Amino acid sequence: MKRLLIICAFFIYASSTFGQTVGLFENDSHSENGYTLFTVGKKTFLIDNCGLLINEWISDYNPGLSVYLLENGNLLRTGRVTGEFNGGGVGGRLELFNWEGDLLWRASYVSDSYHHHHDIAPLPNGNVLLIAWEAFSFVDAVNAGRDPDLTPDGGVWPDKVVEIEMVGTEDYNVVWEWHAWDHLIQDFDNTKENFGVVADHPELIDINFEAYGTSGPGGGGRDWMHCNGIDYNPDLDQIVLSSRHLSEIYVIDHSTTTEEAAGHTGGNSGKGGDILYRYGNPLAYDRGSAADRKFYKQHNATWVPTGYPNEGNLMVFNNGNARPGGSHSSIDMIVPPIDANGNYILDGNLPYGPTDLFWTYVADNPGSFFSTNISGAHALPNGNVLICDGNEPLFFEVDLDNERHWAYKSPALSNGDFLPQGSNTQPSDIFRATRYPDEYEAFVGKDLSPGGPLEINPLPFDCEYFDGPINTEDFAEIDLEIYPNPATDHLIISWQGDERLQITAFNLLGKQVDSFTTEGGLVSLDIHDWTNGTYFLKVEGYGVSKIIVAK
Repeated sequence: MKRLLIICAFFIYASSTFGQTVGLFENDSHSENGYTLFTVGKKTFLIDNCGLLINEWISDYNPGLSVYLLENGNLLRTGRVTGEFNGGGVGGRLELFNWEGDLLWRASYVSDSYHHHHDIAPLPNGNVLLIAWEAFSFVDAVNAGRDPDLTPDGGVWPDKVVEIEMVGTEDYNVVWEWHAWDHLIQDFDNTKENFGVVADHPELIDINFEAYGTSGPGGGGRDWMHCNGIDYNPDLDQIVLSSRHLSEIYVIDHSTTTEEAAGHTGGNSGKGGDILYRYGNPLAYDRGSAADRKFYKQHNATWVPTGYPNEGNLMVFNNGNARPGGSHSSIDMIVPPIDANGNYILDGNLPYGPTDLFWTYVADNPGSFFSTNISGAHALPNGNVLICDGNEPLFFEVDLDNERHWAYKSPALSNGDFLPQGSNTQPSDIFRATRYPDEYEAFVGKDLSPGGPLEINPLPFDCEYFDGPINTEDFAEIDLEIYPNPATDHLIISWQGDERLQITAFNLLGKQVDSFTTEGGLVSLDIHDWTNGTYFLKVEGYGVSKIIVAK
C-alpha cells in the first residue's frame, strides 16, 4: 500500500515568525513517509507525516514505558503499576489492544521478587521479551562477591530477560529466561563466589563495577544495571540490551534453552548465556581506559533491520551525561566486528571494537541537543534515522549527512490535555517515538483518514499530497530560476524544457495566495497585489523557495 507524501517545508518559516511552539515544524520529500507512534500519559497516538491524528488508544495506566504496533494492527503497550520495586522506568503491566481500541489481553509481571520495567520486544512467534528487575538481598550480594561498601542495605536488583507467551485474556506462560546474576565476575574477595580476573572474562559482568557517575562508586543504588532497552534480531536469534548505569550494550544468545542460558555452553554460539559482544565502556571489563569509552547513559540499542541501508549495524541514543567536553546527546551507529562464521571478534587483551563509530549525529551546537534521560532513535527503510529527543519532546528525522527532513514537537500532556499553539508550557516527556512506513502490514485494510492536529488552535496551513517521495536527482538536469528576489510587481520563473508545472504560493501563515498550472519554460507571475513580506513558492518537482516582496 502506498500513501501520498505530505510536503510542508514552508511551514518552518511561519513558525519562526509567529512563535510556533508545537506540532509539525518540517516535512520534505526526503522524509520516510509513514506513521509515528508515541505514548503520553494514558494515551497512545499515531500521527501521519503532517502531524495529523490517524488513531488513538486509551489505557487505564500510565506508560511503563514502551509501546509497539504489531503487524496485525494490534497495539502492545506497557503500563506502570506499583509494587516492591519503584525505580526509574518502572512498568509491570502489559496490555494488547486491537486497532479499534478494545482491550484483548492484559497481564502483570510483578511480584515481591521481580518487576518488569522500561521495555519489551515483540517476537515473530507472537511471544514477548521483557526486561525485569529481580531482588537479591545484601547478604546474597556480598556472598556473590559484591563489595559491601557498594551495596545498599536493601541489596541489589540485577536485570533478567523473560520471554512470555500470552494465554487467554489475562494470563501468560514463561517460556524462556536469562539472568545477569548467572554471569558475574569479581576480583574483590577471593573467598566469595565469582572470583577471577575481570579482564580475562569479558563474557561476564563485574558485579562491583559502577559507572553511573563520571567515576565510581556511587552507581545506581539497588538498580545497579538499569537496563532500559531491548531489541531482537531474528536473523541471528540474538538479543541486545542497553545498560544505562554501566554505559554498555550487551548481545546475548536467544537460541539457548533456559538451562543453557544459565550456564556457559549451548545455543548457536556454544556460549550459553554468556555475553557474546559488548560495547560502549571497556572499563566495565577492565580493558582500555576512560578515553576508550563511547557511551554515556545511553538508551534504545537497536539493530538496523535486514533490507535497510546499513543492515546489521547497531545504534543507540547516546544521552551524553557527563561526556568529556560537555554534556550533549548523539546518535551513534557502529559496525559490530563479526567474522565469516558469525562470531564476534575480540583481539587479545584489547576491548571489543570498533575503535571508531560508523556514523554519529550531533547538533551543530552540541549542547543544544541534550536529553538527560529516556529518548531513542531507530533506522528507517530509506536510510534515514528517526530521533526522539524525549525531554523536549521533539521527534526529528535526519539522513546520514545529518540533514533534517522532518520535525514534530508533541503538544500532549500526561494528564490527557493538549497545549495550544504558541504556549510556552513544557509538554510531557516521551520515552520513545517509532515511525512505521506506510507499507507496514498493520495498515492494510485500515481507515487511515487523517483527523486534525493534536495541538489546540493550530496555525493555518495547507498540506498538499504527492504520489510518493520526490527524488531531487530526477530533476538534476532541469535548471529552474526564480527572479528577481526581492521582487516588486512581477516574478519570473524560468526552466529548461516545456514540461507542465503546478505552482503554488503561500504567505508566512501558510495561507495559499495563488495557484496555477503553466508550461513552456517561462512564466511571469503578477504579484502587484501582494503586500510586502516573505512568501514561499512551491513548484511541483522542485521544492519550495523563499521569496521576499519589497516594493
